[in-house]
Amino acid sequence: MATISELDGATLRRLSGLRPERAKVLSIYLNLDPHDFATPAARSTAITSLLDEADRRARGDGLEHAERMALREDVERAREFFAGDFSAKHAGALAVFACGPVGLFEALRLPRPVPSEVVVDDTPWVEPLVRFSRPDRVCAVLVNRRVARFLRGSRDRLEELATVEDDVHGWHDQGGWSQPRYQRGIEKEIQDHLAHASRRLFALFRRRPFDRLLVGATTELWPAFERQLHPYVAERVIARFDIDVENATPEQVREAVAPLIDEAEREREQAALERLRQGLGAGNRATAGLEPVLEALNERRVAVLLFEEGAQLQGVVCPHDGWLGVDVAECPLDGTPVERRENVVEDAVEAAVLQAADPIALEPGELAEHGRIAAVLRF
Repeated sequence: MATISELDGATLRRLSGLRPERAKVLSIYLNLDPHDFATPAARSTAITSLLDEADRRARGDGLEHAERMALREDVERAREFFAGDFSAKHAGALAVFACGPVGLFEALRLPRPVPSEVVVDDTPWVEPLVRFSRPDRVCAVLVNRRVARFLRGSRDRLEELATVEDDVHGWHDQGGWSQPRYQRGIEKEIQDHLAHASRRLFALFRRRPFDRLLVGATTELWPAFERQLHPYVAERVIARFDIDVENATPEQVREAVAPLIDEAEREREQAALERLRQGLGAGNRATAGLEPVLEALNERRVAVLLFEEGAQLQGVVCPHDGWLGVDVAECPLDGTPVERRENVVEDAVEAAVLQAADPIALEPGELAEHGRIAAVLRF
């Protein structure tokens, strides 16, 4: 069975930084949306169409002989991959990147559908991956008065890792002088249980860090548990939610937290847009429009790159040092003839990823007044 990897930040940065010399990279995205490709026959037809398009691109004009031959070999490797017993389980789409001259053949499982596409370019086409590069290492902890369960994964898939269960006596009426003492004892046992769960959660965080924490607990219990959390863990909490702590399946937990994660992502986007508006209003720490944004990327000043999904903006890139521009013939840094790009947004995204900036793809129209691309700046 062919190996398919999960996308993570390190993989995105590695692919963004790959610029083979005298070779092209084949990028193939296969949409596996069950609404469109519910049957093996429909999927097979889609794969055949993509591979035929890849073969046409590999035989196209404008390629050197060595590039053309290498691409044709890459297409055959992709054909063998899709003909094999690859597993699309838990995938909304697959992304395949191939460049034989540099030993690249990588298949990535994407959690949600993306449009099927074939791209042949100097670098891997990573723009569709940006939507999955957000902080997505998710932990969900479910806690009641005696049990705590820990799940880790992403918005689209959670795996149960561990359970903590402590011996906590139940509430009941003892009567007489013993009742207050008995209830205080139970309260102490509950606090000890919450402290135990918190320690276990922090140990999990140190071993397998996560970006977002969601807590399944009652409104009554949540404040007591929150007080027990280590500060490093507490700052990652994005929501509390109600759930059957002891009986919910991992899939039921995922269904409960997915809308909360989506809401947190919308808040992240809105916060970035507000930082953009404030920076543009003050005349600093933000810029908008293609040429100013590319200039900021060249100067490594971009903290957040905002762009409309599907934006097509023409520009140029220096093949020697990656300098980005709009309408020049030579790189101003070293005089190298630049290469024309029908869509330089892809190169801008790659540059942002390599600079540890945060690329955020927005819905079409959200940056219409700013030329469809903008940036929040570090300085």
